[in-house]
Amino acid sequence: MAEGVIEHRSYARVGLLGNPSDVYFGRTISFSLSNFWATVVLRPSDELVITPHPKHDLVNFSSLDHLVNRLQSEGYYGGVRLLMAISLNCLLDFYKVRDQIKVEIRPNLVLSAEKELGIVAGLQDRVAQIYGGLVYMEFSQEHMDKLGHGIYTPMDINLLPPLHLVYAENPSDSGKVHSTVKQRWLDGDKFIITTMAEVADLALHGKTAILEKNYSKLAELMNRNFDLRRSMFGDDVIGALNIKMVEAARKVGAASKFTGSGGAVIVFCPNGQSQVKLLEEECQKAGFIVEPVKIAQSNLSRG
Repeated sequence: MAEGVIEHRSYARVGLLGNPSDVYFGRTISFSLSNFWATVVLRPSDELVITPHPKHDLVNFSSLDHLVNRLQSEGYYGGVRLLMAISLNCLLDFYKVRDQIKVEIRPNLVLSAEKELGIVAGLQDRVAQIYGGLVYMEFSQEHMDKLGHGIYTPMDINLLPPLHLVYAENPSDSGKVHSTVKQRWLDGDKFIITTMAEVADLALHGKTAILEKNYSKLAELMNRNFDLRRSMFGDDVIGALNIKMVEAARKVGAASKFTGSGGAVIVFCPNGQSQVKLLEEECQKAGFIVEPVKIAQSNLSRG
């Protein structure tokens, strides 16, 4: 790498249990997914220039049809706004201040940058990407008010069973999905408050299940997570395509739930490879892609 060039990679995040309760002072278990990532490269320059990806952030089109097809398949949002947010990692090294900013605080900094960009996301997303690996997170109001951040506990990624990712080629944008649930929660809606608390408890029970390698319990908790989310948000917000992905996995007896707010689901096949084969066949018929999950290692050893 050329002198003065700094490069960092940020992996995708999978909410295994408890999401979206991180937005509601809840608990989650998440991990970094090394199947997909964004890379930021910082080069010395007289100007601050954000360079779009030549393939994934097209700004030049050969025709109007090309533009329309691109928007229909990829949506209106590309990676530029995320590059602006995750450039924090490079800047920490450029200004040599990485060791001066506590790792617990860094997710808050990224989230603040994203809010300015109009990106709706929970704190668990940024914790997972800053910490890497598998992390249990508590976001109680007491902790947030007292410490300014949650309590984040790294876990051994080898405790997890084999997992699979199922996704559509045209996923939804998480910034559109939270609906009126947050406002109802703020307004004191008892159903939303009690159901979201139950969602948060799934992560607490999931931590025990993972530590004990009680994978049948893990499967039960994953399914319950989606069912509770569906009861709060409703099918119109969840989306027919997202429901179809979950049901494709459940049709073969696998456990499934959203990785985040839609567009992909995380699947556990408790019966092993024969069940994975059935999952692949069912998803192929439905037009979905199946990939084995690759969990990124923890970033903590790198500071």
